[in-house]
Amino acid sequence: MADFDVDLFVIGGGSGGVRAARIAAGYGASVLVAEEYRMGGTCVIRGCVPKKLMVYASHVRHELDDAAGFGWTIPPATFDWPTLIANKDREIARLEAAYTFNVEKAGAKILKARATFEDAHTLRLSTGETVRAKYILIATGGAPNHGEAIPGIEHVISSNEVFHLTTFPKRIVIQGGGYIALEFACIFAGLGADVTVIYRGENILRGFDDDVRKHVRNEMEKSGITVLTGCVVTKVDKHGEAFTAHLSSGSSVAADQVMFAVGRHPNIKGLGLEKAGVALNPVNGGIAVDGFSQTNVPHIYAVGDVTHRLNLTPVAIREGHAFADTVFGKRPTRVDHADIPTAVFTQPEVGTVGLNEAEARAQYTHVDIYKTDFRSLKSTLSGSESRIMMKLIVDASTDRILGCHIVGPEAGELIQIVGIAVKMKATKADFDATIAVHPTAAEELVTLRTPSARHVRQAAE
Repeated sequence: MADFDVDLFVIGGGSGGVRAARIAAGYGASVLVAEEYRMGGTCVIRGCVPKKLMVYASHVRHELDDAAGFGWTIPPATFDWPTLIANKDREIARLEAAYTFNVEKAGAKILKARATFEDAHTLRLSTGETVRAKYILIATGGAPNHGEAIPGIEHVISSNEVFHLTTFPKRIVIQGGGYIALEFACIFAGLGADVTVIYRGENILRGFDDDVRKHVRNEMEKSGITVLTGCVVTKVDKHGEAFTAHLSSGSSVAADQVMFAVGRHPNIKGLGLEKAGVALNPVNGGIAVDGFSQTNVPHIYAVGDVTHRLNLTPVAIREGHAFADTVFGKRPTRVDHADIPTAVFTQPEVGTVGLNEAEARAQYTHVDIYKTDFRSLKSTLSGSESRIMMKLIVDASTDRILGCHIVGPEAGELIQIVGIAVKMKATKADFDATIAVHPTAAEELVTLRTPSARHVRQAAE
């Protein structure tokens, strides 16, 4: 330690950095965490948590719509956007304080400053001080990417600003076809806005199972959301407090707000990585790391969205924990990035784990598909036309479940449990042997008896 001020310097106080700091401190390391904005990072401050609170708010309207069928007479309801935002802000402040407390309780110290590299071991703080660290962990996360600059781009907001709008937009245009764009489309629609989604591809949720993509789009359109694919916003004009989004198709859409959610990029600008000699991944633009999250500079590591591997909060947490175990616990630990369950909080929700059908058919010669599409029991009285879709993908040669995809209420909760079974390499026979819980939607997962499709890939001649 004679040559260093600290054992570990963590750049970024988000989920991955915080977990690494706490575990490293628990192993006895001296740890400093530098965070230039607010402790908690993307997930807590401007991502998963505030978004999910807004999802809950938007669900209320659907419950009100369903109530009459169950005998409830409810007076017309009104929604107050400032109240939701104020209550959300209060909860985020509480969580930020909890993150700060837990880091300091573990024995690490927090610096409210921006840190950049001076050299491979030296960090310069925005306060003017420098710190020399034996090990450095980069956990600066990601940032919204607006894509190509267009006329009027200055009028467009991202997922950062959407949480702080002072007034509720009665009409909103959202460009993007990924989970962030679609979640906010459903949030605003549920709260009563007129929503238009613009996406350049042929269908939304690229990378997800094709049946999931079709089902989610159908359900969104049934709920009144306009989904326009095969085009992009080329220009945004401002007229007083309103906007016009001009599309590549030649049409235009009037709105009170225009939001782009077309992707995120690693947050590395101005970090001084070149001074430390840290290499980037030429494929995805993130910091290049190996299976232990180690960069090309042996004492510098990176975890979470800044590596642009799998941009999910629980993945960043697991990577941060594994880093601390490896470096300070002397227990080399790799993170297994296979079969990670995840959810998209659209309405209806998506829960998915493992391979989609296209991936399975490309990797396995014999693939069986089990699929069901149905109205829930609740819908019989509520009158809702929303449908649930469930799909199991099976390696017919071994009977192993390769993937599970659910679109419907509480899909995120369901897929967490199914994810355990898939991770344990459960077979279709294991699912079949499990007695159903009745009446539930989830019982369909263990009562699917007949394949809806069977695929056999012919060997190349």
